[in-house]
Amino acid sequence: MNLKFRWMLIILVVVVSIVAIYPISDKIKLGLDLQGGMHVVLGVDTEKALEARVELITRQLRSEFKDEAIGFTYVQKSGEDGIAVSLDNGADRDKTEEFMDLNYPFFTDVSFNETGNVLTFKMSTDEIKQIKLLAVDQSIEVVRNRIDQFGVSEPLIQRQGDNNILVQLPGITDADRAINLIGQTAQLRFHLVNDQIDPTNVEISDLGFDDVIMYSKNLEKGTGKVLSTEPYVIKSDAVLTGDYLIDAEVRISPQFNTPYVWIKFNPSGSKLFEEITGSNVGKRLAIVLDDNIYSAPNLKEKIAGGEASIDGYFTLETARDLAIVLRAGSLPAPVTILENRTVGPSLGADSIEAGLIACFIGLIAVMLFVGIYYRWSGVVANTALLLNLLILLGVLALFGATLTLPGIAGIVLTLGLAVDANVLIFERIREEMRQGRTALNALEIGYEKAFWTIVDANVTSLIAAIVLFQFGTGPVKGFAITLTVGLLASMFTAIFVTRTILTEFVIKRKVKTLSI
Repeated sequence: MNLKFRWMLIILVVVVSIVAIYPISDKIKLGLDLQGGMHVVLGVDTEKALEARVELITRQLRSEFKDEAIGFTYVQKSGEDGIAVSLDNGADRDKTEEFMDLNYPFFTDVSFNETGNVLTFKMSTDEIKQIKLLAVDQSIEVVRNRIDQFGVSEPLIQRQGDNNILVQLPGITDADRAINLIGQTAQLRFHLVNDQIDPTNVEISDLGFDDVIMYSKNLEKGTGKVLSTEPYVIKSDAVLTGDYLIDAEVRISPQFNTPYVWIKFNPSGSKLFEEITGSNVGKRLAIVLDDNIYSAPNLKEKIAGGEASIDGYFTLETARDLAIVLRAGSLPAPVTILENRTVGPSLGADSIEAGLIACFIGLIAVMLFVGIYYRWSGVVANTALLLNLLILLGVLALFGATLTLPGIAGIVLTLGLAVDANVLIFERIREEMRQGRTALNALEIGYEKAFWTIVDANVTSLIAAIVLFQFGTGPVKGFAITLTVGLLASMFTAIFVTRTILTEFVIKRKVKTLSI
């Protein structure tokens, strides 16, 4: 590769790095430990996830048994992980067991009463574990989707232990809003209202087996304080759920000039919504979100198009947050805040100052040693060291990486290791010059002999950095990223840049010996 092309490549790298980091305050994102933010540990109620799964299967079985012509008195939950089926005819017992074996093989244990008409199916231990594991995994994805739409840059969201989720949100200032956004279950359901029963004067005995009482909360606008409640008697089984949603957005009512949340269903949900509204004209349909009835409009006609609206005492901010959680999906199980800490920006400022001082002292110490020991060649190595730092910061900015306190430690370590390659090269050149070779010849042979040694040393370090990134937590990953980029940059500057500068100097000046 000729010198002209080498210089063009070096200049291009320098220009790209400068453009990438300018202005550095906007391009380098800071982690939680540097700019402050929230540190939250969420506990997932996996028992509720198991309960919801059993309830869903129970509702499915009622419909499927009717399709299979299996007569039953009731199908209901039995304990935490079981389903009890009361058959009209004991002769259907074998048919019921065969159906369960074929369609729900994870109900591995079946028992029945003396008459043989009540069967109890128990879920397997492996299935229970899988449901709980999946509940945490799904919760992580839902929380991540919500935070991404909320607009937090470089959040850390990961499993902690069996049932917990660690969430770190750098730069968050409105902690209450973030907590509400993360922790809201957002289970949207549509229930038919039973207007045959007066909800204000009802006894439990007056309710049908499929009726429940639920309340609509009148919330104070902006604060969310409950001002009053209104009871409704609704059917316990939801006719439609938020699982069919594909979009939700904030709109303004032209009549009242107030915000509401518009929702849209996917094709399957649209068809189901049209069928439900068409077959229940004249009835009311309650829109329920997290066990709160937001509205219960009267169905005056069949509604096609798969669109609906959720009215409430919203501000623009609360309506926007509700639209976010609906788009991101509901949590498969309720979550509780086990730990909530706020890291102040003052601590981050102290960390940044200490990190910069450490970088500056380390850089000056290395440059002084190299400059004194290797003289003119040491000045070239120091130039490569500064370029190494520039490239490192440029790559971090270009790819939007987050700089953490361990990341600063990785930069300091990189600066210390960056001169290793030049030390190996310079010592090789010294050996060749002692044997009487010319400066240019010693330069070429020294770089060629040291090349694979340098590559081997850096590759082993890179492997360690990749392992740290793959299996480490947030702070460890920050260290691994800066170490990886620093190692690659140091190989470029030590092998390519310094060789270009020294070769240019030897050829232009026609020197016979190097100051090394």
